[in-house]
Amino acid sequence: MMLIDKYDSYIFDLDGTIYRGEHLIPHADVVINQLKSLAKKIVFVSNKTTGTVNDYYHLLKNWGLKIEENEIINSTLVVINYLHRNFVGQSFFAIGEDSFVNEIKKSGLKCSTEPKEIKILLVTLDRTLDYKKLEIAAQALENGAKFFAANIDDTCPVDSGEVLDAGSTISALEKRTHRKLELHFGKPSEFMFNEIKDRLKLDPARTLLIGDRVETDIAMGNKFGIDTVLVETGVKNFINGLNGFSPTYQLKSVFDIINHKI
Repeated sequence: MMLIDKYDSYIFDLDGTIYRGEHLIPHADVVINQLKSLAKKIVFVSNKTTGTVNDYYHLLKNWGLKIEENEIINSTLVVINYLHRNFVGQSFFAIGEDSFVNEIKKSGLKCSTEPKEIKILLVTLDRTLDYKKLEIAAQALENGAKFFAANIDDTCPVDSGEVLDAGSTISALEKRTHRKLELHFGKPSEFMFNEIKDRLKLDPARTLLIGDRVETDIAMGNKFGIDTVLVETGVKNFINGLNGFSPTYQLKSVFDIINHKI
């Protein structure tokens, strides 16, 4: 039996699985377009917040993937949905890049850099991170701000290797302030999983999740009873002893999905 015959729905990580940095993983477009031709249900899920859903849609379309914009979810979208329901009008500060900050503003919150005004601190990938931002965040936490994160990835894969991501910043702030992160909205959170369920109307037994990171992608599959594929095209994983999470399959790249026998 071929692997693609066992599943009806597919959840794909993006960075490190479909592309890395500025380059498409070889033949990832072939895989996605073949699954689409077989009428499989697909959703792309990313913890990365440096672009909008629309940005990722155009990126994938330009690489030849025959997809729809509503098949993409990133953690910015999940954060916005939560904040819009619970904190409209509140002041926030984000360790995050302009794209992320602007999306949060659109959801009805006000951005502030005054620690005493800040009610919500949001942490995500920020390649412009500096000491000033860290101290605004730390002082806001010391003044009682909520401590949220869009994602908890320690690193993000890029063409040349990996760069520091939100998890590393969260650890620094936890040590600086003795506050613990309260909520996060990316993989493997229930917030993200509920967003995926709403899109796919999935049957967990007929769903496969494909990603490059054990502590987010594989953890979410394990947590919610979904089979997983760990690919080798993204971050370096240290599998032994990593909280007991383990993939159903390990493949070199996403391309192996269409010719793997089980």
